[in-house]
Amino acid sequence: MTHIPPPEHEIEPPVRYALPPAVNFSIVGTFIIALCAALYYARSFFLPLVLAILITMTFAPAVRALAHRGIPYAVSAVMLVVVLGGAIATTSTLLTGPVSQMIAETPVLVEKIRDRFDFLREPFRKLNEASRQVQALTSGNTDQPGEPERVVVQQESGLLGWAAGTAADFGTTFFATMILALFLLASGTTLRSKLIRVLPDLSGKKRSLRVLRDIENEVSRYLLTIAAINAGLGLCIGLVMAILGLPNPLLWGIAGGLLNFIPYLGSLVGNLLATAVAIVTFPSLAEAALVPVSYLALQIIEGNFVTPFIVGRRLELNIVAILIFLSLTTWMWGIVGAIIGVPLLVVVKVFADNFPAIAPLAEFLSGETRTAEEADMEHAATPPGS
Repeated sequence: MTHIPPPEHEIEPPVRYALPPAVNFSIVGTFIIALCAALYYARSFFLPLVLAILITMTFAPAVRALAHRGIPYAVSAVMLVVVLGGAIATTSTLLTGPVSQMIAETPVLVEKIRDRFDFLREPFRKLNEASRQVQALTSGNTDQPGEPERVVVQQESGLLGWAAGTAADFGTTFFATMILALFLLASGTTLRSKLIRVLPDLSGKKRSLRVLRDIENEVSRYLLTIAAINAGLGLCIGLVMAILGLPNPLLWGIAGGLLNFIPYLGSLVGNLLATAVAIVTFPSLAEAALVPVSYLALQIIEGNFVTPFIVGRRLELNIVAILIFLSLTTWMWGIVGAIIGVPLLVVVKVFADNFPAIAPLAEFLSGETRTAEEADMEHAATPPGS
């Protein structure tokens, strides 16, 4: 017996149930908490993967351009990974000596800074002595001297042990990242094609391919530009520190460029460290003050003139979102997480800009300030369904 399907107008549409907003919020919140916990506890796996994806998104347009010129993906991927890995390894080797020396001399540095500003402690010392005498008079015990000050000497082994452990973790992460980035770059468009192939209709495939290509190009252009700007800033910082006579100008240049990936906090940390070394290096505080003033001047020029002029305002981020995301990535992945936090946030912002479903996230991450009237006018001018 042949089954005759009912007419099309008699087919009942599937019933869709809408969950209450509180349930949706709970589901999303639980997912975010579980994701953060997985990223933290499995950081040995996720950190090299995230770094490899960032490297792939940065250099994929260059690999694709070389492929159009007849160079295979595998060859260009090997060349880029070797050059990048060699640059990172060389930089790490150059920093090993100065960083180890600075860590070993940290107790001496702290003691010298304490002696330099000893005159500021004199009023507090007198106040403490007067308080001790008053306490002795009220307790009726005037013969016994006050309790002697205890001097606690920090062991250098703690800092050196932490540095050794950090270097070992960095070496493992670096090796895994380079291997993953090599295979991701060598795969060319294969992985992206497999992701597009699962979409049902042709128009969706074309749109997704175009969006992914635009995202890749925009992220690559931004990351390469920011890396070049920070490298230039690091070079200027190193030259200025060498002119001023600060020890290890190479260390300050590289540290200044890397710390500039961390907005606000990175510049503050770099300036404070350079100021501390300048205080114990130069004979007078007036000479030492030239270091933080010069450091701050270079940061102001870079942050207010160079970067806005080259990068533009489109990818400007909300400072609240930056601080929240930096706190999260630093908690999950330490120093490396702090450095790559803002590049990751830019990737999220670019994705959100290109997908209407998560447009509110892009609006929250954006650093552009718009009034409610402007937002309503823009929403009213947008055609329905666009």
